[in-house]
Amino acid sequence: MPTSLPLDRILPGDCVETLAALPAESVDLIFADPPYNLQLHQELWRPNQTKVNAVDNGWDQFADFAAYDDFTRAWLAGCRRVLKPSGTLWVIGTYHNIHRIGAILQDMGFWTLNSVVWVKTNPMPNFRGVRFTNAHETLLWVQKDKGAPYTFNHQAMKALNEDTQMRSDWVLPICTGPERIRLNGERAHPTQKPEALLYRVILSSSNPGDVVLDPFFGSGTTGAVAKKLNRSWIGIERDPDYIAVAQARLEAIHAPQGEPALYRSPNPRKQARLPFGRLVESGLLIPGQRLFLRKSGEISAMVRADGMLEYNRQRFSIHKLARELVNGPANGWEVWHYEQDGQRLPIDHLRQQLRDQMLEEPSGIED
Repeated sequence: MPTSLPLDRILPGDCVETLAALPAESVDLIFADPPYNLQLHQELWRPNQTKVNAVDNGWDQFADFAAYDDFTRAWLAGCRRVLKPSGTLWVIGTYHNIHRIGAILQDMGFWTLNSVVWVKTNPMPNFRGVRFTNAHETLLWVQKDKGAPYTFNHQAMKALNEDTQMRSDWVLPICTGPERIRLNGERAHPTQKPEALLYRVILSSSNPGDVVLDPFFGSGTTGAVAKKLNRSWIGIERDPDYIAVAQARLEAIHAPQGEPALYRSPNPRKQARLPFGRLVESGLLIPGQRLFLRKSGEISAMVRADGMLEYNRQRFSIHKLARELVNGPANGWEVWHYEQDGQRLPIDHLRQQLRDQMLEEPSGIED
């Protein structure tokens, strides 16, 4: 990685110009929350005659759709240049802009991995009652080139979701309460995103030590979550007031606690492949020992010396016999259990023990 990469810093200035100054192919993950181009033409009022603090800032003003599209192509081109071949990009938006951004992404050669819907549990209502309440935003997750390898921590997302594969609809509240940063009683930034949203983005699509870049840094949510998850970050922001808010926020966050391994999500596909027979030849299982199909089931098979299972006088692999007995897809490492101290445990525990032994440092003494 180039030594000139300005890690863990907020870079003041225009995002297009600043991106052009960064080293090419140096960033692992980009999260972008660009201007929405809301095209507001009148003030919004609640039924109690209080004014709604809508997004009416100058940075969200564009002359027309063509001007917005030109701006979008410019910053996306900068992102594409600094993104590693294995890197991915997340863009969030509303119906005002996300469809235009999606078309431009495809025109530029990005490949869509997912479209995620953030369903807001507490959206701002449509006070005039002339349309449905806008209760969601859309996130596009794209890779630089179709088919290139990329990071996706499937097991981490599954663990966050009570060991069930996470879906593409994320039900999360908008940023309110103590999390909402305020200055003199007013919101410091009109579109501050909740940390829970960025937690999923960063945990799913990067690893500890990776570089996460946000070209529209705002109040610094991306940097805050990246720092908490032991990632490096770079923020680009042109508004000095937002920079001050983000800087104070980041300085108040302590460095990650505990071992680096706490922030790394295991990927079973990248672990050493071990055949079932290794458990037998290593003495973790012995020939003649019984394995049980379920934790509380009565169906069992006998371990053979050649690393196969014997059932009804026939030989099977752990996976084939599991599929035969459950009459469908089955992972033998998960469904077969061994008995130890009166408990039944998945044989995958033994496989992990063997992997841990393989990772231990050698003593330096050979027999």
